[in-house]
Amino acid sequence: MPRLHSLFLLPLLTLSLVSPLVGADEAAATSAVKTAVAEIPEALHAESRQRVKIDGKTIDLKATAGQLLMKNDQGEPIALFGYTAYEKEGADRRTRPVLFAYNGGPGSASMWLHMGILGPQRTVVKDGDFATKGPFRRVNNEYSILDRADVVMIDPVGTGFSVAVGEAKGEDFWGVDQDIESVSDFIARWTTDNGRWQSPKYLLGESYGGIRSGGVAYQLLQAHSIALNGVILVSPYMDFAAGNAGLAMDLPYVNYFSTYAATAWYHEAVDDRPDDLQTFLRQAEDFAANVYAPVLFKGASASAQERQQVLQGMERFTGISAEYWDRANLRVDEGRFAKELLRDRRQTTGRIDSRFVNDGLNHIGEQFTYDPFFPAVGPAFVATFNDYYREVLGVKSDRKYITSGGLFMRWDNTHAQPGQTQYDKVPFANTAVDLAYTMVQNPNMRLLVQQGYYDLATPYGATDHFLNHLPIPARLRDHITVEHYEAGHMMYIHPPSMEKFRGDLAAFIDAGQE
Repeated sequence: MPRLHSLFLLPLLTLSLVSPLVGADEAAATSAVKTAVAEIPEALHAESRQRVKIDGKTIDLKATAGQLLMKNDQGEPIALFGYTAYEKEGADRRTRPVLFAYNGGPGSASMWLHMGILGPQRTVVKDGDFATKGPFRRVNNEYSILDRADVVMIDPVGTGFSVAVGEAKGEDFWGVDQDIESVSDFIARWTTDNGRWQSPKYLLGESYGGIRSGGVAYQLLQAHSIALNGVILVSPYMDFAAGNAGLAMDLPYVNYFSTYAATAWYHEAVDDRPDDLQTFLRQAEDFAANVYAPVLFKGASASAQERQQVLQGMERFTGISAEYWDRANLRVDEGRFAKELLRDRRQTTGRIDSRFVNDGLNHIGEQFTYDPFFPAVGPAFVATFNDYYREVLGVKSDRKYITSGGLFMRWDNTHAQPGQTQYDKVPFANTAVDLAYTMVQNPNMRLLVQQGYYDLATPYGATDHFLNHLPIPARLRDHITVEHYEAGHMMYIHPPSMEKFRGDLAAFIDAGQE
């Protein structure tokens, strides 16, 4: 009995002894929270009046650039989300469409789309050349879509000027689902703050922006009851398994093959090269689907004759020797291809745009050392954007605008896929499934896909694959428009493709207003 009594008193005694300390700790914690909140940087904000001339007509714009403070469900600050919004002066906000746009990476800022095709100013580069000699130029962007829709350029956390704040960390945003949720929350918040709930809404995502768009379209509908009028996928990366050569999976090699053929054709690396690219590509696509893929599927059970037939076709369509393809066991990723194709010329082709070419650095290496595309156009884009953003839009900050944060190396690729009941999350994302769920539940939503033939980052064969495997009713396939360009990943730096890009996007938005 005495023992029981002492045990009963111990918690009370302990409580009485520590209660003053608990109060002190709570006061200290409250003070720390107040200090942390006080230390959250003030959001960057700059408003200006801009204008753009398109088809001979001048459009006056209100430009808002800077950061939006985002909070969690408990009202705690978690991020300063960078963005730039262009809204037409005097337009009816209920009927004026608004286009939310972002690049990919993951870890790439929206600068490329902003200065390449969507904003009121665009960077001048000479297609195929190295734009590395200043002064760099930016000009009125007559190919912008701002005559048809307002545009909001978004920089997810870890890109541009977007940063985690308060108790949040960058890692809280760096993953498929984390990114989808934060970008969706930003769109909903911006919509509320700017009175745009009635506006027709569109998403435009480039590259990894495809995975983001598939998930965001579904998240907006499910979590915010925001139904989109349309989604635009530019050079989309949608399915990890279908779009990553170099892994122990056969499907990506088949999907990449037609872009290998296009690149070889462009650089005149194949014998008996036809004059017409499209004829050559149809032949390469047929070979990949009906000759190459079955042999990969058979593996060691494929006959010597079947294997030899594939090797001959691979040499015919790529210009790379059958002997090399044989040593590679019929499988070459894009880095090896870019290195091998013009090895005899001691040159390397681009990955982002395989039309680009420059001197190689290691002539016996197996992988290309660098992608000629980025040093060719990157300096001009970075210089003109920083000049425009800081000096014209008026965003004053001594911080570096992060164009590429390399977040893909730290990215959580798992995904809570709709309809998946066996696992909480699948190990690698395929948000084409999310996109299909959205299209079924929002049967008025339309899809535009814009894809370059010379894109070794997200090859058009992988894009065709995800589109052909969208689990949607046949009637909804009429809502899908696919446009191809004789350019690469950023097809809008190629003048003919730039004009076509604008025309295709304008027609898509116009059709949505009917």
